[in-house]
Parts: sequence; C-alpha cells; structure tokens
Amino acid sequence: MNIVILQGTLSRPAQQRLLDSGDRLVAYDVTVRKEGERADSVPVVWFGAPASAGELDVDTEVVVTGRVRRRFFRAGGATQSRTEVVADAVVPTRQRKKARAAIDLTIDELCRAVEPEARAC
Repeated sequence: MNIVILQGTLSRPAQQRLLDSGDRLVAYDVTVRKEGERADSVPVVWFGAPASAGELDVDTEVVVTGRVRRRFFRAGGATQSRTEVVADAVVPTRQRKKARAAIDLTIDELCRAVEPEARAC
C-alpha cells in the first residue's frame, strides 16, 4: 500500500503546466517541520488539479493526501530520477472540513487494506 498524508507549508509558488493531454499539472514544494528536527522539503505534483490549485501562495499551510512515486527521465545525456508525492488532494488547513475529509478518505482506504471486512476504523 502506498499512502501519504503530509501537513506543511508551501515553500515556493505553485507552478502550473498544461499537459499535451489537456490536463493541468500543478507542482508544489511542501516544507514539513517537526520540532527538534530538520525540516524536510517534499516535492508534490497534482495531475488534473482544479484551476484554484495554482492560487495557493507561499507560506500557506496545507494537507496533502496521495502516494509516493519515483520517476526516471533523461536530462543532459544522463538518466536521472526524482522522488515525489503524487497528490489526490491539496487542501489549505484553514479549510478544516475539507482537510479533515481528505484525511478521513485516506485513513478509510488504509483501514480497508488492513481489515477488508471492517466497517470503520
């Protein structure tokens, strides 16, 4: 099972691209801090993101749900890789109900994987 839940702040402006398929891709860097430890910067990409996804600004606190992937690509004549989170949802934490709903959906998915017969966790 490949499930991620992040809570952190956007450390750079959202970057939007329109793919050849017509889908919108929005890329973020989310900084996750844990008291007493160094901060982690996590690259996040969101395929098929709504137009409003590009409006999130630096220092906005967000909840991200999704999965981790490692992709390979050619650059400068060499094969390189990048590990990133592919988002299912990116929600500002100020939208508490939406953020909680995104987390609950992810937790429900995890519960069904661990206990397929369970009605709830």
